[in-house]
Amino acid sequence: MTIQNPSPLLYNEDLAPAEERKWGAFSIFNVWTSDVHSLWGYYLAASLFLLCGSFINFVIAIGIGSLVIFFLMSLVGNAGVKTGVPFPVLARASFGTFGANVPALVRAVVACFWYGAQTAAASGAIVALLIRNESILAFHQNNHMLGHSTLEVICYVVVWALQLLIIQRGMETVRRFQDLAGPAVWIMMLVLAVYLIVKAGTFSFGSEIPRDVLLEKTKDAGVPGEPGSFPALAAVAATWITYFAALYLNFCDFSRYATDTKTLRKGNLWGLPINLLAFCLVAGVTTTAAFTVYGEVLLHPEAISAKFDSWFLALLAALTFAVATLGINVVANFVSPAFDFSNVFPRQISFKRGGYIAALIALILYPFAPWETSAAHFVNFIGSSMGPIFGIMMVDYYLIRKGELNVAALYQESGEFRFRNGWHRNAFIALVVGALFSSILPTFTSILPEWWATYGWFFGVGIGGIVYYVLRASARGSAVGAAT
Repeated sequence: MTIQNPSPLLYNEDLAPAEERKWGAFSIFNVWTSDVHSLWGYYLAASLFLLCGSFINFVIAIGIGSLVIFFLMSLVGNAGVKTGVPFPVLARASFGTFGANVPALVRAVVACFWYGAQTAAASGAIVALLIRNESILAFHQNNHMLGHSTLEVICYVVVWALQLLIIQRGMETVRRFQDLAGPAVWIMMLVLAVYLIVKAGTFSFGSEIPRDVLLEKTKDAGVPGEPGSFPALAAVAATWITYFAALYLNFCDFSRYATDTKTLRKGNLWGLPINLLAFCLVAGVTTTAAFTVYGEVLLHPEAISAKFDSWFLALLAALTFAVATLGINVVANFVSPAFDFSNVFPRQISFKRGGYIAALIALILYPFAPWETSAAHFVNFIGSSMGPIFGIMMVDYYLIRKGELNVAALYQESGEFRFRNGWHRNAFIALVVGALFSSILPTFTSILPEWWATYGWFFGVGIGGIVYYVLRASARGSAVGAAT
């Protein structure tokens, strides 16, 4: 679709509706392999496995969570296929042509946090390999800078810089890279699992880990109930769903390149419920086998591979985990802020420049390492901040506009989505109310019960979406695009 006479404050070639749609089901599938098959994804899956307490509990909790993820991704993905626009442009329909910069910047900041977390995880895998050498281990223990060991800083900067090489070539290079990175980590995960099962001499799923060990490892997870209890299983499903909170917003950044909705559905089906459950099961088996072999619960795969007797196998594991983490950073934490920052200043910031800005922010954040907390706490806090945005956008697109959107008007300053000087007051009222209950009150006060934060994203989606719908329904004449 060609946009006629777009406003230069709202348009550049990167933000324009996608014209070339070459992404098939395999590429969509690998969006999810790249997004999940990372060190952080494994760490979260292994952590949630401990909270389930048994094989069947894990399958139920993760299975239900994965089906919900599939449904939610289909909602935003179909909007991307139909309109061909990236997330910040789609947000203009509900937040206004210029108001959309606020949710875009929220998503960009979250991406910068995750970029740093994933880069730190990838560099940690390299560090774990290098310190097998005694002299490097001594350097690691005795030399420090920026609150980390000097070796950790060096590895972080190297991994950080390697990712810039990928984004320089644009979205088609991103697609090719993820088509290689996703399957590669699957192979390495299976090698890791088989190696440990053979070394353990038995195949089991959780039964080898004593109850007292499970209780000790999960006592600070911030999840109500003991492992295996209904509250714990509900929290596992909720945390798994919340882990994808960022991509619920910007999956249209990728689905806009899909050939059609049938292709998108096929890629999502294999990449989400099927792939997610299989990946989590491998993580659970590996965690159990590692406990049998080494006598301790190892939630980080690089910590497991560091114990391998074979240096070559440890090297292969470290490199594969690093590549996998590069994959998720490029997919989830480069592409989104690249479009988001470009949306704020389309004349000055291109897709590539937006990605460079995100990378620079992640580099600045490294000395503070805000991601160094428990998996469940970090995921739920980061995810809850984006719940209201998702709720508002989906209510606007599906309930108010019935899936019909004037795409050309998204690029016009004085068009349908101008609202009040480019800002939609109703959307921001709903955003503030939703954020109050999803992240502000549960994080900074003790007014709400402790379990509330685990479900913060859901409260944000529901409250933000309902408030927005009520405000729109009661607006003057209830006309779509009315200046309210």
